[in-house]
Amino acid sequence: MNNNLKKKLKIYWKGWGCSLFVALIIATSFKSAIADWNIVPTGSMKPTIVEGDRVFVNKLAYDLKIPYTTWRIAEWREPQRGEIVVFYSPADNKRLVKRVVCLPGDTIAMLKNRLFINGRYLKYEPINDQSNDKASGQSCFMENLTGRKHPVMISPYHSPVRSFGPVIVPEGRYFMMGDNRDNSADSRYFGFVDRNRIVGQATAVVASLDINNNYRPRWERFFTKLP
Repeated sequence: MNNNLKKKLKIYWKGWGCSLFVALIIATSFKSAIADWNIVPTGSMKPTIVEGDRVFVNKLAYDLKIPYTTWRIAEWREPQRGEIVVFYSPADNKRLVKRVVCLPGDTIAMLKNRLFINGRYLKYEPINDQSNDKASGQSCFMENLTGRKHPVMISPYHSPVRSFGPVIVPEGRYFMMGDNRDNSADSRYFGFVDRNRIVGQATAVVASLDINNNYRPRWERFFTKLP
């Protein structure tokens, strides 16, 4: 490397190169440890979250982590039953968006898509609105997950995991499920999720693009709170 090139690189670095580097570190650190968004490519959380939604992820909901790691510096609360979280899958380490169905120490079972948690069956109410896809035969029900109500979708085609358990959730782990109960790869397939794998809480849809309609914006879904 000749002297002229070295001088130019030093001038570049002392000029705006160093500032750009610092700004990049700050921006990526913010995204890594404080807030981010997650693009949802599948329908495993329908009807709550649909394909093409961008969900806001609050990474400070439960704890503070060292940027670029899963090491926790401080903790203020644990994930609660019914909350939607983003976590790394135990199966392939991909980031997933699912609902916390059971907490450490809970007993869970399912019989024909009806959850049984800690000795009692959950209540389900039919939903008669546009959430039901009559063409495919899918139907939606309001599930009461110990005080937190949210919709779940049921398919007419029987899933092999409509019934299981009972099983006890180990300490430090969580049982996750998708709201699209017959079309979700969740804890029924890959098992319990360790607390350290949870990235943060998904709280809202910040933007939504219809991937089946030339990625047109779904304006009605922008900035909507997740149940």
